[in-house]
Amino acid sequence: MSWHHTLSFILSGFNETMNFTVPLFSVTLLYYCVILFFNISLVLLIVLDESLHEPMYIFLSSLCINALYGTTGFYPKFLSDLLSSSHRISYEGCLLQAFIAYSFSFCDLSILTVMAFDRYMAICRPLHYHSFMTKRRLSQLVCFSWLTPFCLFSINVLLTARLKLCGINIQRALCLNWLIFKLACPEADTFPNNISAYVILVICYFHWLFIIWTYIYIIKTCVRSREDRVMFMQTCVAHLTSVIINFTVMAVDWMYLRFGSRDLPQSLQNFITLEFLIIPPVMNPLMYGFKLSKIRNRILSLIYLKGK
Repeated sequence: MSWHHTLSFILSGFNETMNFTVPLFSVTLLYYCVILFFNISLVLLIVLDESLHEPMYIFLSSLCINALYGTTGFYPKFLSDLLSSSHRISYEGCLLQAFIAYSFSFCDLSILTVMAFDRYMAICRPLHYHSFMTKRRLSQLVCFSWLTPFCLFSINVLLTARLKLCGINIQRALCLNWLIFKLACPEADTFPNNISAYVILVICYFHWLFIIWTYIYIIKTCVRSREDRVMFMQTCVAHLTSVIINFTVMAVDWMYLRFGSRDLPQSLQNFITLEFLIIPPVMNPLMYGFKLSKIRNRILSLIYLKGK
């Protein structure tokens, strides 16, 4: 039997949360506030301080804005679902949430790729860096890092929207494209969806290869000079940590969605699916806030002024 597109989906990932709704709601609300506070603070700090109007910090503010975009597509709905007895989401709402979740995750990767390129230019091509990184080039790179995911996942979600579905049970606490895709009727034409998924995967691989390539050159250059090593420790360690976190989270999530066991407890299944909305949005601003001396000093001077 096929379901009409006017129907809503049931998010069955909430079934096990019933017993501890209030503590889970409190912790999640607090955590969402922490995400908002960290990311908004960092964006404001970079926007208001002219000494931070450099490519690296502008990319960092882009990363924080992306975190705000991605988490706002999930946490408010999740929090209202925790307090509600019916965990339904409209067909359009589900597609929108899937689009936000995937475009946020991919946008993180494309911003980190552009940041890797920026570090490569700054460390391996210092003489050309300022003539190359003009305001125009900077805005082109920022646009690239945002538009690529948006275009890719618009196509992806549109392909999912044309599928005839034979179920309304989403097995998690949020909508993901793959979970909607799994509800397609046996006779539905899923070939374009598979092609689109593989294209996205290949583009992901190219991003990763590019980041690895830039780091091979950065490390080669840093081995030669002490000055570059200091620069590496100051600016690349935070970026490299973000890259490793992003890669681990995406890999675990993708592997689990495709090949994961259904026998795991529901709460653990939910955590694995949601970790890309839990770990990077807090870790990125924290890492950069502590590691980039300019930002750290600015935060400390603000605290010091407040304390006076």
